[in-house]
Amino acid sequence: MRIKVVEHDKNWGSMYKKEENAIKSILQEELVNSFHIGSTSVPGLKAKPIIDILLVVNDINKLDSFSTQFGALGYEVKGEYGIAGRRFFRKGGDNRTHHIHAFQYDNINEIERHISYRDYLRSHPEVCEQYGELKSKLAEQYPNNIDSYCDGKDAFVKSVEKEALKWHWSLR
Repeated sequence: MRIKVVEHDKNWGSMYKKEENAIKSILQEELVNSFHIGSTSVPGLKAKPIIDILLVVNDINKLDSFSTQFGALGYEVKGEYGIAGRRFFRKGGDNRTHHIHAFQYDNINEIERHISYRDYLRSHPEVCEQYGELKSKLAEQYPNNIDSYCDGKDAFVKSVEKEALKWHWSLR
């Protein structure tokens, strides 16, 4: 998979909405809420053109019974994929277009982490710009090595996540 970081695309929001509608038609009452997260959800942020979707569901184990329907939408079902209590799906193979991160409604830590990070970047343009530049630099440095690309972002993301959570709770 070639790592490509591009300028923000105003169509990412509508791409999310289209996918959200397809997911809602599958999950119906099992879905509590859905959120556009990740870099494509932050206006002005450079990103890999992959739409990240956060699903909040009633029962994470019941989500496993929808594997065939997600497969029909083009998703690979990956299970927890390294995070306990999550269900992860990806679409597009080597040219990924979408990721789904699903959590049960009471997995507050994971849900808040994703939403707080997104909202913090939306509200802090200087941090958003730093993150975009870092991602561009890493994509140039490691165009074919997703592990090195992710490792290069790790310290920045963890630092901003801490600030984002404190900021999020200071607004309440």
